[in-house]
Order: sequence, then structure tokens, then C-alpha cells
Amino acid sequence: MKIVGVAACTVGIAHTYIAQEKLENAAKKGGHDIHVETQGTIGIENPLTDEEIDQADVVILAVDVKISGRERFEGKRVIQVPTEIAVKSPNKLIEKAVEIAKNK
Repeated sequence: MKIVGVAACTVGIAHTYIAQEKLENAAKKGGHDIHVETQGTIGIENPLTDEEIDQADVVILAVDVKISGRERFEGKRVIQVPTEIAVKSPNKLIEKAVEIAKNK
């Protein structure tokens, strides 16, 4: 399965990158392709391409703040959670994403 996501916390430093790492590790452990963009104090890093978004089965937004470019995900299955969920329960979040994507 192909997953894309955005991680962004209120301060834009620690939790943003921790959430990205946890989601990437959990997805890879489950055998899924994932690309997570971060939006923080230094701007957008690891930006998602239009092609990655088009091919994605599901979008995970682990965000505590308003993100830029949310309209890119119109028409996609989107799960939005606080970064804390991605940090504390990344495996369950990936399982939920898989379940949602399968129930198209």
C-alpha cells in the first residue's frame, strides 16, 4: 500500500520529526511505501510530489496546526490525528490507515 502524510506540531521542531520517523518506521515494518512531508519552523521539508499524492491509497495528517497545501488531498481518504498519536501509537495508526484504504 502507498501512504503519504504530513507531520506538523505547534512548535514545528521535535514532535514533527519524531512523528515522521515513527510513521515511516511503522509503515515500513508493515511492508508499506510511505513518504512523510514535514512542515515546521524551517518551512516544508521532504515535500510530497503530485505523483506521490495521486498514487497514495491513504493520507495521514499528523498535525497540531493548520498546514499549507491541504487542498492537495481533496478526494483522497484522509486520517487526521494529533502528532501525539503518531508518536505514541504509530503501528495502530498505520493499521487504521490500511483498514480505511481497504474499505474504499
